[in-house]
Amino acid sequence: MFVIGKSVIRNDAVSKAEGRAVFVADDLLPGMLHAAVLRSPFPHAKILKVDDRPARRLEGVAAILWAKDIPGKNIVHVIRDDQPLLAEKIVRYAGEPVAVVAARDEQIAGTALNLIEIEYKPLPAVTDFEQARSKTAAQIYKDRNTFSHYKIRKGDVEAAFTGAAFIFSGTFRTPYQEHAYLEPQGMIAVPEDDGLLVTGSMQCPFYVQGTVADVTGLPLARVRVKQATTGGAFGGKEDVPSLVAGQAALPAHYLQKPVRLIYRRDEDMISMSKRHPSRVDIKMACDENGKLLAVETKYVIDGGAYATLSPVVLWRGAVHAAGAYSVPNVKVDAYAVATNHVPCGAYRGFGSPQVLFAVESALDELARLTGLDTAEIRRRNLLQEGETTATGYKIVGSCGLTETFEQAMQQSDWLNLKKKFSRQTGPVRHGLGISTIFYGVGLGAGGKQLARTGAFLQIDEDASVQIAVGTTEMGQGMQTVLRQIAAECLAVSYESVAILPVDTSRVPDSGPTVASRATTMSGLAILNACEQVKSIMIAVAAEMLQAAPESVQFRDGCFFADQTKKIFFSHVVKKCHELRKPMAVQGFAVSPDTGWDPETGQGKAYVVYAYATNIVQVAVDVRTGETTLEKVWAAHDIGKAINPQTAEGQIEGGSVQGLGYGLMEDMSTNGERIMNTDFATYMIPTAEDAPRITPIIVEHPFREGPFGAKGFGEQPLMGMAPALVNAIQDAVGVRITELPATAEKVWELLNAGMV
Repeated sequence: MFVIGKSVIRNDAVSKAEGRAVFVADDLLPGMLHAAVLRSPFPHAKILKVDDRPARRLEGVAAILWAKDIPGKNIVHVIRDDQPLLAEKIVRYAGEPVAVVAARDEQIAGTALNLIEIEYKPLPAVTDFEQARSKTAAQIYKDRNTFSHYKIRKGDVEAAFTGAAFIFSGTFRTPYQEHAYLEPQGMIAVPEDDGLLVTGSMQCPFYVQGTVADVTGLPLARVRVKQATTGGAFGGKEDVPSLVAGQAALPAHYLQKPVRLIYRRDEDMISMSKRHPSRVDIKMACDENGKLLAVETKYVIDGGAYATLSPVVLWRGAVHAAGAYSVPNVKVDAYAVATNHVPCGAYRGFGSPQVLFAVESALDELARLTGLDTAEIRRRNLLQEGETTATGYKIVGSCGLTETFEQAMQQSDWLNLKKKFSRQTGPVRHGLGISTIFYGVGLGAGGKQLARTGAFLQIDEDASVQIAVGTTEMGQGMQTVLRQIAAECLAVSYESVAILPVDTSRVPDSGPTVASRATTMSGLAILNACEQVKSIMIAVAAEMLQAAPESVQFRDGCFFADQTKKIFFSHVVKKCHELRKPMAVQGFAVSPDTGWDPETGQGKAYVVYAYATNIVQVAVDVRTGETTLEKVWAAHDIGKAINPQTAEGQIEGGSVQGLGYGLMEDMSTNGERIMNTDFATYMIPTAEDAPRITPIIVEHPFREGPFGAKGFGEQPLMGMAPALVNAIQDAVGVRITELPATAEKVWELLNAGMV
């Protein structure tokens, strides 16, 4: 291929490395006001009385705005219209926004917040998500505080358990995980042309546009949203920026002045969405040969005070709740519950890491009951083409799970290392852990209403190409990959393709930049646009070559009528412009239909899956419980690597993020509010903590993807925590059932005689 499969340097790399990239916090406008948000100190309370008169008298305060001052709807729409921009009568979590102050500078705005007096009446709060559905729990909402309940029913699990040779049952818990993006949330709202321009750090600009229009009462056409350079997101800037944008837009619209709102790190950490805490009760059975017979799972996640994205996070977790294995009998009940905690939302993996931690840990324990090696039991049960998932979908094409397993086993030298480690003595013990996982690419049946994507493409007279999509670059390399796709399809140089900045007035709505869908869906929309413009060019080339249009072919940058008659792409482009042919087109891509039965959880949940095998090597000091990450082998089937270096970067970054989730990221609460306010109290892996990572790319092309590619940006995180805890168990014989696997937890288990 011309440019597909080449490690082209990312187009945003140099500007970021040299410090030239402009983030929202770098943007200062003349006369700009600074906003600050007043937040509830209580997890659940009635607002009885407010007094903002002392704050209004403070010099430099321009406005103090409450729910009653919102000219449009007091709502931040995600899936349900349950979350207000500003709480009006009742607050439902500690940190919930109550008012917005706009002032001359940040210091004055902060002082004004401290001068506002609010009288609250505390209400009973739900602070334990595991008890949220009990009859004795306070009722935040109807239906026993349940946002969603999903079921998977396949086969007869009870009969399978009755006839099983081996059964393992266990309970596994996972905590909050902070996104830890380098750049906190931030937005700037500027009045322009009888409307508003909103610029900020975000994943989904059209979500932001919708919320700002709702809050201000402006039509969508008068709300323009631009993405600033975004310093990381990982799901944390999917729906939450709509809330932040509304808080900036409200005073900007009210005062008709530019307003800047940049969250402090502590404010971001205590009030923004997190990965859902979870509890998974799992029961797993196999026959005497280690062949899986049944998996039964009850999966509960803490959605927090508002539904936000919990229903679809839960749905994905339910679909993945039997793992990447051929299991004839499956029963899953999954619940997203309401509590008086900060709302949880999207995070890389989107509900799958929690349940896969349980599945992969349980499978390791089942292997020990059978006497099989933990890798061998996986090999005997891996999903392959022709077999069915837990939802009854028959795998057809692009299934490289077995190859990822074989590659990881070979490159890690698993069998020899296992023999070596089995003979070790001394205070520091080494261990190997494995996980084999899959990930449904895109939104699937759970988000079919968003399964469409648009793209603009224009070929200029000099044969240079402009592309525009509404999906966003946030460090994953998407812009580079999309430029490569356009360059390959049109057989032009990568350098001649430009991608426009994301601005809702200039780009189409390409759907959300989530669920590892940008490469596949935006890539397909760009290919569709390329094919449209090539059809126009073929008709013109046929006239230039004096040939029938059906005889003209395009390859290697030329139009051919036969083996001897050809004309260059650039010449045809120039002729098309002379003839005033339309050289700007809009491409579309729509995800294929997925059949789904919500009563049984059976059907085609996703069009395609990506697959991975992860092997982690650790060293555990039995004197302290401290675990050192030594090596990682991460093999991923991604269809086709459009840009191998970018793919390897995704594997490395996601692996470290997943290892942090498994080993050290410990977000504590006092039951009512989050206590971690910075990266001194919430530890994330540094370069010194990162092990040596061997990324292994496996290519099983996806026929319906752009040049065979399928998205996989979320997958590298998902299997790391279970592989890590399985390695700890292999090293010292203790089973971690609650993440993270801190030194304290390992030490306590060791000293409890569980070796």
